[in-house]
Amino acid sequence: MRPLVAHIDLDALRHNYQLACRCAPQSRSVAVIKADAYGHGALECARALEADVPAFAVASIEEAISLREGGIKVPIVLLEGIFTADELALVDQYGFWISVHSEWQVTALLDFSPRQPIPVWLKVDSGMHRLGFSLEEAPNVWQRLVDAPQVTALHLMSHFATADAREGSYFNQQMAALTTLAEKLGAPLCLANSPATLAWPVAHGDWNRPGVMLYGSDPLEEANEITRQLRPVMSLRSEIIALRELDEGEPVGYGGRWRAPRRSKIAVVAAGYGDGYDRHAVDGTPVLVNGQRCAIAGKVSMDMLTVDVTDVPEVAIGSEVVLWGSASNGAVLSIDEVARYCDTISYTLLTGVLPRVPRHYTEAHV
Repeated sequence: MRPLVAHIDLDALRHNYQLACRCAPQSRSVAVIKADAYGHGALECARALEADVPAFAVASIEEAISLREGGIKVPIVLLEGIFTADELALVDQYGFWISVHSEWQVTALLDFSPRQPIPVWLKVDSGMHRLGFSLEEAPNVWQRLVDAPQVTALHLMSHFATADAREGSYFNQQMAALTTLAEKLGAPLCLANSPATLAWPVAHGDWNRPGVMLYGSDPLEEANEITRQLRPVMSLRSEIIALRELDEGEPVGYGGRWRAPRRSKIAVVAAGYGDGYDRHAVDGTPVLVNGQRCAIAGKVSMDMLTVDVTDVPEVAIGSEVVLWGSASNGAVLSIDEVARYCDTISYTLLTGVLPRVPRHYTEAHV
């Protein structure tokens, strides 16, 4: 059997969720498990967290229904709301919560007759300029929803554009606008994404929305004391399937991008862009071989990649290779570091691991 496996540590997932809760003890933390729990398996992650979370959040009604039909009973928030008016019947049937960010959604909701009122989060555009009502429109929409028998548990929601940055001027601008609006409306708030949960206590509202931090990725430009406590949930591990001895100057891989700077030993690893590993990984991108840091040498292929293991003692066919996450000996390679070498972010690496890569779930928690 091909040795590439994504090992999912559900205890680490619980640890990271509890860390989010400790960051903001006065808030309730909805666990964001959209995009198949960032590639980790939404249903498995939801089952691991359900005893601890007051609600989950997903991007679409298809994701929400999959969780419900998998036995998840806690509230589920549709972060982008409905995509068509006829989805409201499913919202009502399954008891979902929704966000509303556009006038057509409000109109559809007010024209609908649910069996029981629907919890609604009104999304306001405070500066992200993606989804949401303007700050000027929001009070009128808020009052219409307050007055509507179809609506209950109304909250104000927004999203920060720069909460991950060291420099906080734009974040402070958004936060000031939202504080003013919330005070005017007497509205409970749901504002903090992962970086705001970790670094901006002022944004901690009635609800927070930790997402990528749950999976062990640090979303901040600069790590802090809290983010250093995050534990990787996914460890992408494979093995060496071939070894090559090369003379100085010999090339490796498509285009011969990497050439041996000395007499070198090259390991071929069962992992490639056909599995979701980023093909933009440059020479020098770190991997762990037998727990020791090594570097990719040459372009990533569809099913294989090559690593310089010249300085690794006792390397052999079958030696463990960790593309990111935790090695068997306890060494850790941060997915955030790997992402920087690929000129991307950890989100794309995690969600990019394809279904052909089996997920193995482990936990000590009972």
